Amino acid sequence: MLNNTAIEITDLHVTRGEHHVLSGFSLCLPAGSITGILGPSGCGKSTLIRAIAGVQIIRSGDVTVLGHPAGSAVNREKVAYVTQASSVYPDLTVDQNLRYFAQVSGANRTAVEQALRDVGLTGRESDLTGNLSGGQRARVSLAAALVGDAEVYLLDEPTVGLDPVLRRDLWRLFTGLAQNGKTLLVSSHVMDEAARCDRVLLMREGQLIADATPDELRRDSGQNDLEQAFLTLAERNAS
Repeated sequence: MLNNTAIEITDLHVTRGEHHVLSGFSLCLPAGSITGILGPSGCGKSTLIRAIAGVQIIRSGDVTVLGHPAGSAVNREKVAYVTQASSVYPDLTVDQNLRYFAQVSGANRTAVEQALRDVGLTGRESDLTGNLSGGQRARVSLAAALVGDAEVYLLDEPTVGLDPVLRRDLWRLFTGLAQNGKTLLVSSHVMDEAARCDRVLLMREGQLIADATPDELRRDSGQNDLEQAFLTLAERNAS
């Protein structure tokens, strides 16, 4: 593994019954970057992220994160995983949830307050998490990941259900984290988010059909619009 490689995957295979969810994935993700995984629902984005988090049973292959096998105890405080489904406690307030996760990760009150600002929940600290909307609960989950100051962030569709202003603000936050040396892997089915990434993995039916920068995707597909670029590459891959 190279010194600047945060995540390395070699010949990863994941099956569900007789169905091949992921077939022969191999890639290296550099530290201090934002990599987007884009593709339609059901293409394997969440399965790939789960494998990197170390919570997915794999058929074969190797997944290494920060120099250790995925899911290793040594990475427990270094890797933050935000699932699509809210991973916080609905019977606690926003503040109680974040104070709990801060205590687990050894963070202080300042980190909690900063996380609240980062996700736009300042002033909602006393709200019961279970009474929040789905998008707001997702923001609490993201804030819980941010309080620990991890080195790698695995974010599974973190902007689903959010308004355009908040989506913009969160992507600014992601950019700032990467500039500070953090590594982010962000899944989405919204193609315009690809333009905000340093690198893009395009997936279709469990296959990696492109691994490139946004500009390389435009050049290789001959399309300026990234959604059209995806469609062009998907059709080319199917032929």
